[in-house]
Amino acid sequence: MTTPFPFTAVVGQDDLRLALLLNAVSPAVGGVLVRGEKGTAKSTAVRALSALLPEVAVVSGCRFSCDPAAPDPSCPDGPHEPGAGTQRPSRMVELPVGASEDRLVGALDIERALAEGVKAFEPGLLADAHRGILYVDEVNLLHDHLVDLLLDAAAMGASYVEREGVSVRHAARFLLVGTMNPEEGELRPQLLDRFGLTVEVAASREPDQRVEVVRRRLAYDDDPTAFAARWADEEAAVRQRIVAARELLPQVRLGDGALRQIAATCAAFEVDGMRADIVMARTATALAAWAGRTDVLAEDVRQAALLALPHRRRRNPFDAPGLDEDKLDETLEQNSGEGDDDPDPDGPGGGGGQPAPDSGPQGDGGSAAQPEAGEGGQPQASGAGEQSAARAAEPFRTKVLSVPGIGEGAAGRRSRARTEHGRTTGSRRPRGALTKLHLAATVQAAAPHQRARGRSGPGLVIRRDDLRQATREGREGNLVLFVVDASGSMAARQRMSAVKGAVLSLLLDAYQRRDKVGLVTFRGSGADVALPPTSSVDAAAVRLESLPTGGRTPLAAGLLKAHEVLRVERLRDPARRALVVVVTDGRATGGPEPVALAGRAARLFAAEGVASVVVDCESGPVRLGLAGRLAGELGGTAVTLDELRADSIAGLVRDVQGSKGTSRRVA
Repeated sequence: MTTPFPFTAVVGQDDLRLALLLNAVSPAVGGVLVRGEKGTAKSTAVRALSALLPEVAVVSGCRFSCDPAAPDPSCPDGPHEPGAGTQRPSRMVELPVGASEDRLVGALDIERALAEGVKAFEPGLLADAHRGILYVDEVNLLHDHLVDLLLDAAAMGASYVEREGVSVRHAARFLLVGTMNPEEGELRPQLLDRFGLTVEVAASREPDQRVEVVRRRLAYDDDPTAFAARWADEEAAVRQRIVAARELLPQVRLGDGALRQIAATCAAFEVDGMRADIVMARTATALAAWAGRTDVLAEDVRQAALLALPHRRRRNPFDAPGLDEDKLDETLEQNSGEGDDDPDPDGPGGGGGQPAPDSGPQGDGGSAAQPEAGEGGQPQASGAGEQSAARAAEPFRTKVLSVPGIGEGAAGRRSRARTEHGRTTGSRRPRGALTKLHLAATVQAAAPHQRARGRSGPGLVIRRDDLRQATREGREGNLVLFVVDASGSMAARQRMSAVKGAVLSLLLDAYQRRDKVGLVTFRGSGADVALPPTSSVDAAAVRLESLPTGGRTPLAAGLLKAHEVLRVERLRDPARRALVVVVTDGRATGGPEPVALAGRAARLFAAEGVASVVVDCESGPVRLGLAGRLAGELGGTAVTLDELRADSIAGLVRDVQGSKGTSRRVA
């Protein structure tokens, strides 16, 4: 077994370590979501935590880790008689992003269930994680159906497995810890709210601290056992402190004054629901116990707010998480009543900190200095006729744009696709392991052979060849590639503001439908890939907001650049179909025969069956209809900015290539 990196040897990352330790003291806090750039010890710290957790008592031989003092009456391995049980280390179970549903919740032996009528159940990861830690690295990339199962288990404290009338239930209470890189996309709001605390981590900009990180990592890689031995005393001290805090926790008093501060803080930051209040109360109590106190102080409430509220105050997917600390201090001060003593930061137990030998100062997490920026935050670029970026208009709800036909791409919420989850549309022979049984088709396949197989009792004689896999239809996520005209013809500030508002609205829709997005812009003498295809819709919104305008309109260059992006993405992810959204007034200028060249570029998309929509940005009383002509060349549909939000396009991209019939599948 590999020796884990010691928790106390992690350099800096004080908030991350504190959040993990608070959950070790009080699992009722509800877990931790760790957000940050790659290479910031997120996974290292989480994996190191399990070595600090106290051992748990379990019923001997129980695969579901029942507590011998209060065994689960519904345990599939039960019933158990209360007894002494055995001690084992706390588990940390890792959920891979690509895990199947059966691997997560467990699986039934379908053949034995049909032929013998027995519940032969193989526990999954939720059973393994019961009374321990369930760790999901890159949790934002987890498939939606697994997210739904996690939400159900986290809400009910139990896992339910249903297979054609056979039902199994077992307890599944675990500490949920997730790590993610926000550049790769955000979490669904429902799962985000299930994490009790959230922490933002970043690499330190202090050279001394970075040197210490490298020094410790190299020492660990050279000899993990010897390195861990050097930190054994510090690990033992933290482990003992966790045990002491757990014992003290029931004695901690959460007074009415602290409760009022918690409620006032949640109200001031307009968080949804009451979960934030409850999590803050549990976190403040855990902070007091960790500091060795029996009273919750104002500083505990403040620290609890900084950990429990940032991910709950986001009003839309493009809001950065975080709290205004000045507003927080003002709210706490206004609601500090009699009996709420301010902590002495220099006194013993103040502040709820944790031992961190030789950790060095915490990095500021800030970014490097940026060049002088223009409006929208983008550095000013020089060039003739260029204007600074216009701000996007208020986003609005758009109609659904979808790709025609049936795909087989990643799970999402946009276009029709053959998936493992959804409505049953038929059956087939299983390829590999059976995952979704089609009961009627299985019985129909087995029925003609019952006499030849010597059936004598009431049960069917089922053979492997009789089993049928259910084929299902659901929804997939697509690659939505925006091709945005940023030329001088679009530069009127009010007009460009409306254009950006429309694209921002479509980006919000892409976020909700779990799409990948990309952004190509064209202006001046060429086209640029402003954002390669990514799951981070936030990044696309930032690039859009800072987009300057000006210069000629190289429409052909924009289309050719988009075609190249699709070609490369098709090699990376051949199952993901694309929807190209061209935002332009249809003009083409610059270079020899710009209109003819743009037409030839557009016909490349039509020849390959790429689904496309042209958002017509032409304005004024006289319209040339160039965008509609471009849509015809693309084999797609044109829609004006006004129509994009109006009910008149209810059927617009029900089939974006309706005039062409069913198109070929394109990545």
